[in-house]
Amino acid sequence: MDATTFEGFSGINQKFDMIVQKGHTAQGVWIRDWKRTIGVNIIINIDKASSDVGLASPIIVGEKFSDHAKSYANRRKITLLTRQQMTMRLR
Repeated sequence: MDATTFEGFSGINQKFDMIVQKGHTAQGVWIRDWKRTIGVNIIINIDKASSDVGLASPIIVGEKFSDHAKSYANRRKITLLTRQQMTMRLR
């Protein structure tokens, strides 16, 4: 999958795995296909990148997330999805 890159308000290029749009709302999506747990620092960096380009609450797909990452995502309205959750939603 090719990444999508946008120049942020900061002047820094931000990469997204894909962009999804529903109506007038666009969201950046990142897929982290890692065996290890995704921590809060990754979630914060993705949140900043999404804000930098003016996109709504990001979506992050991963195998598992730390409790701190889940807490931060909940406060910032960031969607965290595991493969298992995606499979359940598709059924």
